Amino acid sequence: MSTIPITKRGAEALKAELHKLKTVERPSVIGAISEARAQGDLSENAEYEAAKDRQGFIEGRIQEVEGKLSVAQIIDPASLDAGGRVVFGATVDLEDEDSGQAVQYQIVGEDEADLKLGRINVSSPIARALIGKEVGDTAEVNAPGGIKRYEVMAVSYI
Repeated sequence: MSTIPITKRGAEALKAELHKLKTVERPSVIGAISEARAQGDLSENAEYEAAKDRQGFIEGRIQEVEGKLSVAQIIDPASLDAGGRVVFGATVDLEDEDSGQAVQYQIVGEDEADLKLGRINVSSPIARALIGKEVGDTAEVNAPGGIKRYEVMAVSYI
């Protein structure tokens, strides 16, 4: 399996989720299964089935997060020196050339992406169009509504 890029903040969030799954969620569901078993007949016990389903989800998520962390290439944007080029982890200030609207995005890994917070997935069309650009360059993005053009106004590594 190849490495997946993730910011330092994203790796910390995954580690925190893993810790919670192992120390809070797993013991909680084990307790719920024990409680449901104590009620007797398991063949018609909906609480037991629900707890077992929840346990399966938790164990699957633990494996998924551990797998992602094991292949993660953790990148600290603050330590980057890309010479003003847009790279993974960079925060980019853009201006839509048609509307003049200013937007700011940080290019992050898949698990960290959240458009409401201005974090876009490195494999998204806009991120792919921005990678390698510098201040003053124009990025053309194939959007569902047609081609959008953005001018790169600033690039920072925070």
